[in-house]
Amino acid sequence: MGTPFSSASAGPPRTGLERAGSVLTRAHPEFVVSKYKLRQAEGISLVRQKRESGTQRLAFSSRPFVLCGLPVRRPPADQLLYQRRNGHFVLQLTGHPEFGLPYGQDRLVPIFLATLAIQRKSQVVRFRSAAEMLDTFGLPKGGREYRRLVAAFERIFAATIFFGTDQTRGAAHVVQRSRFNFLREAQIWCYRSQEEPQSSAEFANVIVLSDEFYKEITEHPIPTDLEAVKVFASAPAVLDLVMWLTYRCFVAKSEERIPLFGEFGLAAQLGCVEYSRPRRFRAMLEQWLCTIRAAWPQCPAAICTDGRYLRIAPACAVTPVPADDDRGFPTR
Repeated sequence: MGTPFSSASAGPPRTGLERAGSVLTRAHPEFVVSKYKLRQAEGISLVRQKRESGTQRLAFSSRPFVLCGLPVRRPPADQLLYQRRNGHFVLQLTGHPEFGLPYGQDRLVPIFLATLAIQRKSQVVRFRSAAEMLDTFGLPKGGREYRRLVAAFERIFAATIFFGTDQTRGAAHVVQRSRFNFLREAQIWCYRSQEEPQSSAEFANVIVLSDEFYKEITEHPIPTDLEAVKVFASAPAVLDLVMWLTYRCFVAKSEERIPLFGEFGLAAQLGCVEYSRPRRFRAMLEQWLCTIRAAWPQCPAAICTDGRYLRIAPACAVTPVPADDDRGFPTR
């Protein structure tokens, strides 16, 4: 005879049929694709389709945050000073004691504001609701997301930016420095319910960019593919790298090799300070590059065989536009 069934050892008996998805998840989890991965695959397909058809929608970022990334993860609460370096460019960010340093998806706020300011040619940015920003980047809408967005605006509004260059021209040492805030004024309406209507234009969210920030983004607008930003919005390290590569590959005149480590290395430029150990950084960089190549197959970036440099070459991730069109990079 067989061994009697024991509910204590085998668990409660199953009745009826079990969903195939549940069986597959339990028996072969490696074959299960999450909803996030499916959305990402659909987004990557759209990025490639729009680039090939020349119908890209552009977003804009500012030079300091393309050359030097914001923190990818939340810094310790007692850390209010953050610095990154890219060659002769230096970015220093000072957070407010109450709100801390901007990090993670906070980087979407200056992208959103820079994009609207450039498109509308105005230092005063208006948008009707927080949902507009969440929709722009394909982010879910709900109480948690709204609270996160408000906290992001608080960190961005309170932060002070120091951006400077130091270089030698001939016999002279040239130093340029600028210290400024992102925003001069901000009126953000927060509702208990995202469905609560806005009855008139006076309830529009109004952001006034600081003179320095507006000057920076209008004099040095750096376009990127909006669909790519949406795909990588939840992966700040990948988003930073794709914007960095979009810019660096466009301005490259020939093949270049960027050191991975050292004072002027790539690890000192991106906001991923968590991966400062060489072996870990190389492994993560290769993962990020694989993800970017899925959306941009022609991306010419690769880690050199010696593991010390990133090799890049001239390339365009954003469709070139005529020189008198301010929507993106001019034609070469």
